[in-house]
Amino acid sequence: MLKGGDFMKDMKEMTYKDAVKLAMCEEMRRDENVFLMGEDVGLYGGAFGVSVGMIEEFGEERVRDTPISEAAITGAAAGAAVTGMRPIVEIMFMDFTTIAMDALVNQAAKMRYMFGGKAKVPMTLRCPGGSGTGAAAQHSQSLEAWFCHVPGLKVVVPGTPADAKGLLKAAIRDDNPVVFVEQKTLYKEKGMVPLDEDFIIPLGKGEIKKEGSDVTVVTYGRMLPRVLRVAEELEKEGISVEVVDPRTLVPLDKELIINSVIKTGRVVLVNEACKTGGFIGEIAAIIAESEAFDYLDAPIVRLAGLDIPIPYNPRLEAAAVPSEEQIRAGIMKVMNR
Repeated sequence: MLKGGDFMKDMKEMTYKDAVKLAMCEEMRRDENVFLMGEDVGLYGGAFGVSVGMIEEFGEERVRDTPISEAAITGAAAGAAVTGMRPIVEIMFMDFTTIAMDALVNQAAKMRYMFGGKAKVPMTLRCPGGSGTGAAAQHSQSLEAWFCHVPGLKVVVPGTPADAKGLLKAAIRDDNPVVFVEQKTLYKEKGMVPLDEDFIIPLGKGEIKKEGSDVTVVTYGRMLPRVLRVAEELEKEGISVEVVDPRTLVPLDKELIINSVIKTGRVVLVNEACKTGGFIGEIAAIIAESEAFDYLDAPIVRLAGLDIPIPYNPRLEAAAVPSEEQIRAGIMKVMNR
C-alpha cells in the first residue's frame, strides 16, 4: 500500500471532482461489496456530475438512484453496512444531513460500540458542502463541526484533488462511518493525482502544505487554496508562513499542529464555517491546553465565517466567509505588522 506523501511516478492532472470519481471507481472495481447510492447519482450522474458514467460501468444495482429521503437513504446505508456491504452515500447537499441525523448519529455512529466491536459499520457519507455557488442559505452550510462532536463518526475534509482521492479510498475501506465533506467550489480545482490504485492517505494524518518559520496557519477544505496564495505572497515580503492542513478532523493529527506552533510561536486558524462552534475553536483549545501554549508570542487568531445564514446575493455571500485580504490581515496581526 502506497501512502500519501510517498514519491509517485505515475500522476495525472485532474479536477477534484474527477479525483473523487476515480477513487469510487477504483474501490468498486476492487471490492464488489462497495456500491454508490443517492439522489440522481445514476442516470443523471449526481447533482454536481461526480458520478457521470458510473452507471454504465457498474449497472443499476451498484449505482442506485434512491427516493428523495435522506433519512431512508442513510438508514438503508447503515443497515447495508452492518450486514457486510460498504455503501457510499451521496447526500446532494450537506445541509440535508439534518434529515439523516437519527440514522447517522443515533444508529451508525453507535452500533460498533454498543455491540462490543462485533458489528462494523463501513459506510461513507459524501457531503458536498459550503458556500460559493449561489445556492443560498439552505444549500450552502459548512456543518463539519456537528459531526466532530459525535463519538463514533470520522470526519474528513480534503482540500486538494490528490487528498480527495487518497482520503476517500481510505474512508471507503474504513470499518467505521465516515462523513466525507467535499467543498463544492473545489470540484473544478485541478491538481496532480497519483494513478496508483493503492494510493491511500491514512485517516488522521495531516500534512504541512508549505514549510515556514514565522507563523503557523491551520486550515482545511476551501480555505486551503486561499491561505496558500496569501502565504506565497507574504513570502515575497519576507514573512515565512507554515501552512498546516489536518485533512481529517476526526481523528485529528494534533501532534502535527502542536509541533508547528512550537516551531513558529504564532498561529492563525482559518475555516469557512461560522465562527461560533466552528472546528477551529477546538483546535484553539487543543493548542491552549498543550505545551505549545508556552511558546506563543502572540494570542491565537481565529478567522471564520460570519454567524449568519449564507446570503443568495453573490457579494454578500462572498463577504460571509474569510477572504484572502482578511487572511493576510490576520497573519499580519499576529506578526505585529
